[in-house]
Amino acid sequence: MEKLTHPHVDGGTLNWIVPVSRCAFWEPEASADSPKMPDVPFIEPSLRRRLSLFARMSLKVAHDCAGDMSGIRIVFASRHGDLTRTTSMLLDLADKELLSPTTFSMSVLNACIGIYSIAKKELSPSTALAAGDSSLGYGLLEACMQLTAEPTTPVLFIYADEPAPGIYGIENEDIQTPLALAILLESNANAWILCETEPAQSTIKFPSQPHAFLECLRNKKDARWHGAHQLWKWSWHERAN
Repeated sequence: MEKLTHPHVDGGTLNWIVPVSRCAFWEPEASADSPKMPDVPFIEPSLRRRLSLFARMSLKVAHDCAGDMSGIRIVFASRHGDLTRTTSMLLDLADKELLSPTTFSMSVLNACIGIYSIAKKELSPSTALAAGDSSLGYGLLEACMQLTAEPTTPVLFIYADEPAPGIYGIENEDIQTPLALAILLESNANAWILCETEPAQSTIKFPSQPHAFLECLRNKKDARWHGAHQLWKWSWHERAN
């Protein structure tokens, strides 16, 4: 495990280790007509009322995964970010309405980790990134590289996304329902996921990258995803007792 903690390139294949100490997930109930807002009681009520579904599910998985810890770095990744809120602001602009500064501040990509850091009085560095439909994979890579740089400081990785609003007319959207996940990366974790990417051309239809990754994380089985001319593969491993 230690040899592969640093990202390693071999014959065009990039591989690295994601040490998994804890994890948390959130998805709406399949039978629900509309998603129930996740509960985030650790956020003060005046702010909680202004949180979108996107923000709430991001904060919930973060707190469920590492709410009892302090001094951890945070990496947040999302393909669309809080696009529902952003779209609402764009429509207001189109109608020549003034934008609310509060609404704008809640729409930026790092808003969720900012809110979490304030609520938890967390002063450690945080990073927010987006990389298209590969955002989860590259976010995990960033989290692993940060852990490699400072092995004694845990890293909380958070990923969240929801379907793009219909106004964008995105056909065959691979994210059909909102979802969020969090992973606590620690050097001494007893379980890890081996990540591999390699150049590939494929016409095979895979689920979205986060859903493919969740298959590995939840069920502890191999999973793969193809996109942007890359084949991503994940395999679950545990340290023998």
